[in-house]
Amino acid sequence: MPVPKLTDSEVTRELESLPGWERQGSALVRQFDRKTFLGSIAFINTIAELAERADHHPDLDIRYSKVKVSLSTHDSGGITRKDVSMARQITAAAD
Repeated sequence: MPVPKLTDSEVTRELESLPGWERQGSALVRQFDRKTFLGSIAFINTIAELAERADHHPDLDIRYSKVKVSLSTHDSGGITRKDVSMARQITAAAD
């Protein structure tokens, strides 16, 4: 059974406590800047560990020292609490 989508107002409220994240359509998106390519790879590996533990996998795009993360609960058709939780975990790991 899919997780319920957040309403537009719930997404807006959650974004207030997610610095750097924004809504792009039906996803939460943020770009993280690492200093090097290897730093980006290490960060991707950290995200992969978090995603496996949560059984919730983001879309990832790496461009040398920049890592773009996109979170959406595909089987729910949009942003859910799972995405917000994963965004918080990724943000904490980036700091």
